[in-house]
Amino acid sequence: MSSISGALSASGLQGLKKIYTSSAKASDVCSDDSVPTVKAHNLNELHSLQVKRSAPSTPRASFTPKGVMTPRSEEELNRQQLQSISSSLASLTRESGPQVVKGEPGKVSTPSFSGRSAAHDPRARWQDVSDSALKFTHVLYNLSPAELYEQALKSEKGSYITSTGALATLSGAKTGRSPKDKRVVSEESSKDDLWWGKGSPNIEMDEETFLVNRERAVDYLNSLEKVFVNDQFLNWDPENRIKVRIISARAYHSLFMYNMCIRPTPEEREDFGTPDFTIYNAGQFPCNRYTHYMTSSTSIDVNLKRKEMVILGTQYAGEMKKGLFSLMHYLMPKRGILSLHSGCNMGKNGDVALFFGLSGTGKTTLSTDHNRDLIGDDEHCWGENGVSNIEGGCYAKCIDLSQEREPDIWGAIKFGTVLENVAFDEHTREVDYSDKSVTENTRAAYPIEFIPNAKIPCVGPHPKNIILLACDAFGVLPPVSKLTLAQTMYHFISGYTAIVAGTEDGITEPTATFSACFGAAFIMMHPTKYAAMLAEKMKQHGSTAWLVNTGWSAGSYGVGSRIKLAYTRAIINAIHDGSLLEVEYTETPIFHLHVPKSVNGVPPEILQPENSWKDKDTYSETLKKLAGLFQKNFCTFADYEVGGDSNLTQEILNAGPLIA
Repeated sequence: MSSISGALSASGLQGLKKIYTSSAKASDVCSDDSVPTVKAHNLNELHSLQVKRSAPSTPRASFTPKGVMTPRSEEELNRQQLQSISSSLASLTRESGPQVVKGEPGKVSTPSFSGRSAAHDPRARWQDVSDSALKFTHVLYNLSPAELYEQALKSEKGSYITSTGALATLSGAKTGRSPKDKRVVSEESSKDDLWWGKGSPNIEMDEETFLVNRERAVDYLNSLEKVFVNDQFLNWDPENRIKVRIISARAYHSLFMYNMCIRPTPEEREDFGTPDFTIYNAGQFPCNRYTHYMTSSTSIDVNLKRKEMVILGTQYAGEMKKGLFSLMHYLMPKRGILSLHSGCNMGKNGDVALFFGLSGTGKTTLSTDHNRDLIGDDEHCWGENGVSNIEGGCYAKCIDLSQEREPDIWGAIKFGTVLENVAFDEHTREVDYSDKSVTENTRAAYPIEFIPNAKIPCVGPHPKNIILLACDAFGVLPPVSKLTLAQTMYHFISGYTAIVAGTEDGITEPTATFSACFGAAFIMMHPTKYAAMLAEKMKQHGSTAWLVNTGWSAGSYGVGSRIKLAYTRAIINAIHDGSLLEVEYTETPIFHLHVPKSVNGVPPEILQPENSWKDKDTYSETLKKLAGLFQKNFCTFADYEVGGDSNLTQEILNAGPLIA
């Protein structure tokens, strides 16, 4: 033993630290001098050393303009934030409401702010003070994804972490939007600008009913121990961005909007101030069905004058996303900026393409190109400086998702992503994307920077190409055709695709689907206004429009075959590189579409649909049938006059199919 001790002593304990003991005081214990002692007297102090303050942000590059910041203390910033949030949660019918305090219940919080001096005014009428004035509403403000994960897993049944790190959650009884329950207040400042009546998605309500629903939502939110508040932006164009505040009861909703809106930098959050628009998401609480204009326990109400949106009776997060898109469809055109329901990407040479298309047309697949940068997948603005993404994230469908078919979306489903209504293995937590047990409308919401080739900031120059996609199950539209400005307006307003209705006794029939501006549920003004703006911007910036059919060839569904994806990609590539502008064109009957005689990588016999059909008579009958469906659909828009002049409408009508 002595030889070992001597060896250790000689070698300096072989690099090990010495542990000293002393018997000077009975209370002394062994002290380890290998690391410095933590200077904390209690657990709260220790925790304060562990957790460092930070703020959520979106990668901005050179997006955020530099400005002179006014120095303010943390106490002053906190007071201003609480005052602003308190104002948003204020009741309309009582002089006082709950005290607003920052932080989670049960933890040491910052001082409260009521925002209503009447609670401290001896002249206040006691009959206006309710029990709600005596409670605290805890505000969880702009939490990070990690914090929201903790909140969801702790408090929301149905919340799980999947094998890839995404947060799986349930949206409740509603697994999709409820367009028949959406209401817009008819009021003096906006009613003459909005589209009302047949075909319009805008169902009117009066302001008094809106205030009844608003009070119901605010009272519900104020009754909770805690609410989540997001202060974020819409529109990557810094000159036209909109400040939005989302007040919700669920961590899932807060994380969803964290992903979908543009996340402020710490400096922008400090200077956020008063929001331009506020959402009150009280979706767990139903509306009163006996209230005027209510047709169910669900109501999604927009008041453009008050700059507010109220959600009752549905927890489907997509209502918030699309509600804000509807808002932009009103605000941006008023500024001369065109709002668009489209995908958008940009080539290495700066050429921008917009992709329009309904479900099943291949919009997501075709706008996702590893050789091009993604500006956005769904919502955009076209203004004086070019195009800009409205959102800060993507909301992708997940049904039948596979790594082979959608590698970018597959890779984006990781920590921070919200997975709605998916089914997964109880033990491994691996998601089965083919499982429709909850709904076919399974979704993933993630920040746009989760896509490898996303362009940050999400802006680009004026579009070079406008691509309208249609999956024509009738098989009579050509794979690609170049459109005139009038034809562009006609097909943009039509928003056509076709689906297979189903099988009955072994017979399948295609069904035509039309959605004005390729997003009828979200537009606020008449479709002709948006179409006229599109044509004007195309004319001003030299853009070319194309109608691309991703559907059937050589016959309708059940007879012909779907156009190969390789052929469609070859067409899109020819549009991008400009080669389609250099070839000869022929014209189709009835629709009078201009079809190229050749496209690199595409068999010439399929370019002109009539040539690929064996039964020419059936082709002619089917073509006339589809033309009739277009004409019938367009009757809704035929009597609209832009600026009191019917000439534009007539020009658009003349660009549609003509049956002899």
